[in-house]
Amino acid sequence: MNYKNIIFTQHAFQRMFSRNITPDLVKKAIRQGEIIENYPDDTPHPSFLILFMDGKDILHVVASLEDMTKTCFVITVYPPDPEIWNQDFRTRRSK
Repeated sequence: MNYKNIIFTQHAFQRMFSRNITPDLVKKAIRQGEIIENYPDDTPHPSFLILFMDGKDILHVVASLEDMTKTCFVITVYPPDPEIWNQDFRTRRSK
């Protein structure tokens, strides 16, 4: 992803702290992860869901990119729930 800055929202920091996820791991996920869903209607900026898998680390990061300043806003971070996501963590299970 092409960005100059990464800003963590308060919500993201709270979730990261409660889930024992470091900012460095989230930055790595943003740099190396794969966008698996887009949310073009989100405001104030369209957002997207990143999947990051690196050995035992599997994360979903919801973020948005402000195009003019190339700032990435981290909205939330969580380990994907296998009851909600298929084994590939890219697709949701059928209800």
